[in-house]
Amino acid sequence: MMFLSNVTVFMPPVLTLIGIPGLESVQCWIGIPFCVMYIMAMIGNSLLLFIIKTEPSLHEPMYIFIGMLGVTDIVIDTSIMPKMLGIFWFHVSEIYFDSCLFQMWLLHTFQCIESGILLAMALDRYVAICYPLRHATIFTHKLVVQLGTVVILRAAILSAPCIFLIKYRLQFYHTTIISHTYCEHMAVVKLAAGNIKINKIYGLFVAFTVTGFDLTFITFSYSQIFVTVFHLPQKEARLKAFNTCIAHIFVFLQLYLLAFFSFFTHRFGSHIPTYIHILFSSMYLLVPPFLNPLVYGVKTKQIRTNVVKLCCSSNPD
Repeated sequence: MMFLSNVTVFMPPVLTLIGIPGLESVQCWIGIPFCVMYIMAMIGNSLLLFIIKTEPSLHEPMYIFIGMLGVTDIVIDTSIMPKMLGIFWFHVSEIYFDSCLFQMWLLHTFQCIESGILLAMALDRYVAICYPLRHATIFTHKLVVQLGTVVILRAAILSAPCIFLIKYRLQFYHTTIISHTYCEHMAVVKLAAGNIKINKIYGLFVAFTVTGFDLTFITFSYSQIFVTVFHLPQKEARLKAFNTCIAHIFVFLQLYLLAFFSFFTHRFGSHIPTYIHILFSSMYLLVPPFLNPLVYGVKTKQIRTNVVKLCCSSNPD
């Protein structure tokens, strides 16, 4: 619960994250599956990166993008989980104001990067399936580097004003207690005693700009892929083409469905209990990094083959 009063605090040096409001008594138990998912995500994504780096046959655009997604997932999870588990298990709830803003910037920047990588993967599959003879000449390593640079710069530039608008515009706060497990943008903004309209508008602008642009082109890419696949004359060719996309589609759907639910319930779901908001916001950040390496490991033949090869070579018996 957020306590409001007529007393305001000027630029508080420390904020307090209380975790999941209403579930404080069971947070220590909630931390167990969260910790398991975090460890599995770290192992899975690290293994994925190791295989892609050490296997020359995987130095292709699709696998490079999967590797970039793995790095993004590791950063997102690591930016929130140590502090979250500290709150759940050790009641270490305080966080420096500047550290909170840095966590917020890191989190939202890499969420934006993740969305951009999914767009790049969709475009790669679009060219590979709709224009297979031109794929190697279009999606060169130079283009992959350029796309990666644009995705990173876009995320960093769009996320930075959120931090500056809080740091230099909101200086008085009703409370220093954040009803959340991490420093989420709106959860911090709502602490302020001043006019937060500009902060809310910019937050919505970034969310809809990034999501709207990426979703439009991702949807276009996969719709064109489906049209092309269904027009292939042979059933085997259709299945093979579709199978190269199914892992990407699953990752795309589970990320955006969780994101939309979290986003809209946090802003418009006033009738939904607060602990549901916080749980889904946390799950939205934890589940994709946990599932992504499993999905790509199972559905991508080249990665699956190299995982089996690595396991066999490490166990000579």
